[in-house]
Amino acid sequence: MAQNAAKRVLRIGGMSCASCAAAVEKALESVPGVGDAVVNFATEKAVVTYDPSKVSEEALERAVHDAGYDYLGVEDEGAGHTDDFQEKLRISRNRMIWAWALTLPVMAVMVPDMLFGAHLFSMKAMKWIMLIGSAPVVFIVGFPTLKTAWSSVRHRAPTMDVLISLGMLAALSTGVLVFFLPVGNYSAVAAMILAFHLTGRYIEAQARGRASSAIRKLMDLEPEDAVLLVNGVETKVPLSSVKVGDLMLVRPGQRIPTDGRVVHGESSVDESMATGESMPVHKTVGSEVIGASINLDGVLQVEATRVGRDTFLAQVVKLVEEAQGTKVPIQAFADKVTRGFVPVVLVLSSLTFVVWLVSPPFLLGLLERAQTLLPWVNPGASPLTLAILASVSVLVIACPCALGLATPTALVVSSGMGAERGILIRSGEAIQTLRDVKAMVFDKTGTLTYGKPEVTDVINLGTLSEGEALRLTALAEQGSEHPLAQRLFAYAASRLGNVTGQVDEFRSTPGKGVEAVLDGGRRVVVGRPGFLQEKGISGESVQEAVTKVKDLALSGKTVILSAVDGQVALAVAFLDTLKPEAQKVLRALKEMGIEPVMLTGDNERTARAIAEEAGITRFVAELLPEDKVTAIRALQDEFGTVAMVGDGINDAPSLVQANVGIAIGTGTDIAIESSDVTVVRGELSSIVEAVRLSRATFRKIKQNLFWALFYNVVAIPLAVLGLLHPIIAESAMALSSVTVVTNANLLRREKIRFE
Repeated sequence: MAQNAAKRVLRIGGMSCASCAAAVEKALESVPGVGDAVVNFATEKAVVTYDPSKVSEEALERAVHDAGYDYLGVEDEGAGHTDDFQEKLRISRNRMIWAWALTLPVMAVMVPDMLFGAHLFSMKAMKWIMLIGSAPVVFIVGFPTLKTAWSSVRHRAPTMDVLISLGMLAALSTGVLVFFLPVGNYSAVAAMILAFHLTGRYIEAQARGRASSAIRKLMDLEPEDAVLLVNGVETKVPLSSVKVGDLMLVRPGQRIPTDGRVVHGESSVDESMATGESMPVHKTVGSEVIGASINLDGVLQVEATRVGRDTFLAQVVKLVEEAQGTKVPIQAFADKVTRGFVPVVLVLSSLTFVVWLVSPPFLLGLLERAQTLLPWVNPGASPLTLAILASVSVLVIACPCALGLATPTALVVSSGMGAERGILIRSGEAIQTLRDVKAMVFDKTGTLTYGKPEVTDVINLGTLSEGEALRLTALAEQGSEHPLAQRLFAYAASRLGNVTGQVDEFRSTPGKGVEAVLDGGRRVVVGRPGFLQEKGISGESVQEAVTKVKDLALSGKTVILSAVDGQVALAVAFLDTLKPEAQKVLRALKEMGIEPVMLTGDNERTARAIAEEAGITRFVAELLPEDKVTAIRALQDEFGTVAMVGDGINDAPSLVQANVGIAIGTGTDIAIESSDVTVVRGELSSIVEAVRLSRATFRKIKQNLFWALFYNVVAIPLAVLGLLHPIIAESAMALSSVTVVTNANLLRREKIRFE
């Protein structure tokens, strides 16, 4: 796949089971230029990775249509499809109601006869009532099922609808055969099969809707319009008309239309929709605000900075949808079973029919013994009747739906729960991997600590005045993006009033320090003691300075040195404070069997002081960015699966190297490109919640796979042996899918939140 690979989310219609999803996947992956296609039956969407120079949207649409399914267009990030879901649910409900309305009368005729031998009408009349009453159910209400089944057969990719259709038609055929052959009349069973099938599909659709409700709620949060201020005049416009740079007026109680920056006013804003944090956030001039968050108590004027699909909310929706369109590695087993499931069942049903035609004594004896317990068992029926009943039962009980829903439904619920709590998970693989983490690596600055070190001490070590040495040091650091450099410059500016001077040359060495030529020739080197020596500063001068600031380093402060014209002139000490929840979080991780490890570029003494305060026994100090990658590789050799927690920017190489990269963000500042999990709230407690969520999700996936397999492993042999009535078989099949989806929804009851 080319480096410029694109990714699109396609909406697919007409899928009825996991076999359908497998067929669409196969069709999309066969398009030249498509690298990968993942179809999620639970969300009815396909995530396609492809080379845009080789693949057009028309080619993708043609592939879906050629496979026999409906191409409903490209998913528009940030735009909801709640109406689509409600419309599909309405159609599903109406089909179920019509099926039962037409089926109940024929059931009233058949069931008393089947269970108690009671005839409400003459035998001839009952034959006609059941046949004529069932035919409309099969051919009118069941027409979409028959149509989809025929389409899948034409495309040589039989699905569950083929099994249901064959079961219905076989049962209905007995209503015709009964006039010519000695066979039981089970035509009403055809109607009941469809009625139970559509009931299961409707309940399943409702449960799937609850599973994906979190993402729809996020979509629906976006307001429909905005109030713009144009030359002091208020103008109400549709949200789609808002452009970057527009000035929006937001009154108390209103949702902020789109991402922006406060230019006037002061207020508290409820950002729980993005971060999961219930406490309001105070906003003043210059503060960034998130679209769809709620302005609580003040009037704000907000300049729009991101609109449309670039907003934070749209990006979250896109990220969650992509996560829902991925697969958990454990799903590979289910996919293999699903792909060949329907053809195998068709063969098994055919063999069952042939075997029962000869009615082996062993099978008849089994029916005779079961007759006392199972009232529907009739060993005295003709061989053809027994063959039809057993083969139809095999057709309708053996459904891959539950197996196909087991993993994606749990993934949909999990990613939605994560988004509600400000935990954004990029893929299903990350959920499974996070569950297996044995060691978790933390960057110190900005992760375990606030990342905003303050200058605590300035020590003059040379012949220059302290003010001049501080001016030159700050001027040299002005061009650096390192947090310590920025804090030093801000400190100098506040103390000296202004930091002026000419910068002739500037060079930065990441992780070590900076060097500059200032004011027409003064050479300044700022950084670690080792860096100063590398740049030719007198070793004796450096060591003498280190000795003088030893007590500062021992107290846990970070100390940098500054040399002017070859001699050490100044030492500056910084102190970064540990986040208050760090100790509790690290203790919780240990209780979960995860070893916390701290990596930092700070000196050994500073690192040790922070580690001891946090309760970390393993740490590595004085690391360059590339050294952190090496350290993570060593931990992977020791522990196996390792997670890395960092700010997502400076730690990008380490986040990529780790098995799971977790980026700590705040508000709209979400660095997700190099991470597998992004914690929007910026609090360490969310890390524990992410691990708990992954473990709870994986438990649900394993439970779902067990139940999906359990139904088939137990029920198919019973159907082959003639012990299951087709109606009971169809009910069990529907129940299996409902059970799996309902169990996935129970994930919401898991205790994820960190207290």
